[in-house]
Amino acid sequence: MNVKRIAMWSGPRNLSTALMRSFASRNDCSAVDEPFYAAYLMATGFNHPMKDLILRCYNSDPKDVIEHCTISEVPTKIQFQKHMTHHMLDIFDRSFVHLLSNAFLIRSPEKVVKSFGKKIVDFSFNDLGYIQQSELFDMICDQTGRPPPVIDADDLCANPKTVLSKLCSKLGINYSDQMLSWSSGPHSYDGVWGSYWYRSVNNSSRFAPTKPSLEIVSPLQKTIIDQANPFFERLNEYKITG
Repeated sequence: MNVKRIAMWSGPRNLSTALMRSFASRNDCSAVDEPFYAAYLMATGFNHPMKDLILRCYNSDPKDVIEHCTISEVPTKIQFQKHMTHHMLDIFDRSFVHLLSNAFLIRSPEKVVKSFGKKIVDFSFNDLGYIQQSELFDMICDQTGRPPPVIDADDLCANPKTVLSKLCSKLGINYSDQMLSWSSGPHSYDGVWGSYWYRSVNNSSRFAPTKPSLEIVSPLQKTIIDQANPFFERLNEYKITG
């Protein structure tokens, strides 16, 4: 069976799990959740929540993960791969992305930083994947001669049917209204880290407009936001509009 393998390249706290829920709600789509997470933790030694369990449960060899993402058997016509761009370290071979149908999910750096800061207190700009997202975007543009699809998380929440319809068209698949809702709670395809990171999305069953956060960012967070904004704005120029 010919499989459409969609790689969605996102940073953390971009509503990427909700988008994974959306695609996995289709009868013809299965999902893979952050396949490089264990390889990233093994290579960096970073002490993320649930690190030991993640390393026990998932393959930490990037070559094996690449094989899984590109040639493993898939039970459905479409496979949605949710990727965190900061997991794609310079030491990993990124050329496999050219074997996939790639798309990018972006979100305002201020919203990302505020959301991430609720889960991880001590973090830096490099933990948010903006540089890697830009590098992957440029690499795909250079290979194909055209920009891959880009969607903004706020646009997706405000007008999901229009944004998802246009995204599916650009990816060469049919849109389905099944993508507009999902069952609440954890799902079988979630990574084990979902019990720590997915509390909010597990309480959801559809996309909904996000509420403005009234939290004040710290001086360090403001610096991170300023670092991220140029990378966000560049991809934002190419986004699918609602």
